[in-house]
Amino acid sequence: MLDTKIFNNTKRAFVLKSKKDLNRSIFIFRLMNIPLLVPISIFFTKIALKLNLPIEWLIKKTIFEQFCGGVTQKDCLPLIKLMYSKHVFSVLDYSVEGKSDEEEFDKATQTKIDIIKFAAEQKEIPFAVAKPTGLGRFKIWEKVSQKETLNESEQGEWKRIKERVKRLCQAAVDYDTRLMFDAEESWMQDAADDLIEEMMKIYNKDKVLILNTIQCYRWDRLKYVKKLHQRAQKENFMLGFKVVRGAYMEKENARAKRKGYPTPICEDKEATDVNFNAVMCFCINNINDISVFIGTHNEVSSYMALQLMDQKGIKLDDDRVWFGQLYGMSDHISYNLGIECSNAIKLLPFGPVKDVVPYLFRRAQENSSVQGQSTRELSLLKEEKQRRDGQYVKRVD
Repeated sequence: MLDTKIFNNTKRAFVLKSKKDLNRSIFIFRLMNIPLLVPISIFFTKIALKLNLPIEWLIKKTIFEQFCGGVTQKDCLPLIKLMYSKHVFSVLDYSVEGKSDEEEFDKATQTKIDIIKFAAEQKEIPFAVAKPTGLGRFKIWEKVSQKETLNESEQGEWKRIKERVKRLCQAAVDYDTRLMFDAEESWMQDAADDLIEEMMKIYNKDKVLILNTIQCYRWDRLKYVKKLHQRAQKENFMLGFKVVRGAYMEKENARAKRKGYPTPICEDKEATDVNFNAVMCFCINNINDISVFIGTHNEVSSYMALQLMDQKGIKLDDDRVWFGQLYGMSDHISYNLGIECSNAIKLLPFGPVKDVVPYLFRRAQENSSVQGQSTRELSLLKEEKQRRDGQYVKRVD
């Protein structure tokens, strides 16, 4: 059985960080630990970018290098191989957001196909990832989810969205690379869930190649997963889920309040944690039918999954269970799991600096809003710095 203190080893966790990297990370997480500073910084950065002020170099040298692997997928390759040398895999994510025209959606689709092909050529990259609204306008996903009537032009858009999704799934099959679809806001998610379920029915017959994302801050997700599992058993296809807590809590609650409907979000973080662990455990308990990518920065949930795997006799390197964290965060989970030969993996975003700014803003907001996240990161980074400086004081647990 793994040591309960598996995630406390900072020497393993930050083995790839130089002194310069360590100091930069400490600086960034210190800033994120000041909640008011994050929205102010985002506000002024947006203004500077709109005015075309020369600040891209500053973004690149700070938050970009903390949370992104490079500008192109080839830029990321040295880092991918370096992480793999420490038994940590990678998922490349072209993190360009906020596009709205058909040409951009076609371009993004081709970029995703190129990533799938690239991943197939690298043993270090077992998954690819796609964002539904990167393949078509948010408004179309929303209208389909709300069962609203589409006009003729919108019907054409929806048809092209479905074609793009199917092209990606077919590429995943052709190159034998697993493809995960991200989850987004609840008011557009039904259309994505239905379409990805359709893709799983087609492509997940013999093994899991297509995965959907379950955001467990939504209180209805365990029920959804159980019902889908029943349908999958009845219709003879397999399921794949990336299980996460969720990324749109403030937006979801604000919209529900504004429009006067019950919030789809759990009442608090504790309820979200319970829901996440329940969904995660359901997947592991049904491992013969469900492959699961456990996307979490939570040590308790990670250890709970390890315990359940041990109880069920599931090996740490079983290809149906993966533990994923975002690049630049929770290295104490990723690298300590990797050294124990579990399937540890980093989501590695890339893209032109200016284009990935919306993604970087979300990272900053989430780190500052999730209770204890930036504090925990900062404490571990400072502990490793003290260890290297010969000032390490043994932790009292």
